[in-house]
Amino acid sequence: MGGVINDRLVDAGELPIAVRDFGGSAPPLILLHGAGGNLAHMTTLARALRPRHRVITMDLRGHGRSGDGPWSWDAALADVAAVVVQMELDRPAVVGHSLGGMIAALWGQRHPEAPGVVSLDGNPPPTRTEHLPGMDVRKAADQLAELQRVFDRMAAETGRVVPAEQLPDLVERQQAAARDMGANEKVWIEGFRRNLVHSGGETSLRPSAETVASLRTLISDLDLDPVYRATRCPELVVLPTRNLPEQEGFAEVYEAHRRFVREQAEASGVRYVQLADASHAMVIEQPELLASLIADFLATA
Repeated sequence: MGGVINDRLVDAGELPIAVRDFGGSAPPLILLHGAGGNLAHMTTLARALRPRHRVITMDLRGHGRSGDGPWSWDAALADVAAVVVQMELDRPAVVGHSLGGMIAALWGQRHPEAPGVVSLDGNPPPTRTEHLPGMDVRKAADQLAELQRVFDRMAAETGRVVPAEQLPDLVERQQAAARDMGANEKVWIEGFRRNLVHSGGETSLRPSAETVASLRTLISDLDLDPVYRATRCPELVVLPTRNLPEQEGFAEVYEAHRRFVREQAEASGVRYVQLADASHAMVIEQPELLASLIADFLATA
């Protein structure tokens, strides 16, 4: 297939899944984005991986150009399986960021034949005081309650209708955000526009409020410890070492949670790497380093 990039829709049964194939004949790798994103947000990492892998990115259900359908871990894994079958991928590696990393971990648990799975900070956020070792329990509970209020406010903005006159301003704000984060501006704007839905003369943002509510429940209920322990294929978890700017108000919470995630990984025996000077936005911050880390891991797994 050479270096030709090809977009297509895959029939996943109950809904279509949008796929971008970066081409190449090297070992196949499926790259999954996080909640609220889409395949465009993985473009820079996909390009960095392409010299050593045939990279396939996809919009998760309810995101980007994929169809809407009820969210469950089984449904998401079935979507990935449909892509594997219809793209004729032979034992692909699965790599995911955030929500995509959780799906990658679950894929590894169910597919011992996989050459490897990589989770790029695919960890549920803290929701209970036991997720925050070393913190005063009362303070931890108060901080978690406040953090949930922040997430509630963010969720209330999802799926909303965007008045036409506000779209140019939104695009400008996205361009500024891309510059602030050092992201590829063209790729970032494609990602923003890819989550816009135009219907009945109105424009709204994906994912929908219903999808976000389902994802919040699924993610908060997910316990990765038994998943890690049951996984037989090679697995790597890449962890951040610093906060996003918007996390600084909860710096003690996130530091304690990073400690919890490290302890969980160590106890379950999963291989992990703490990426220096990286936050949850590591895919944007250090795509070349991540690509090298992923490809080297899969080559030696």
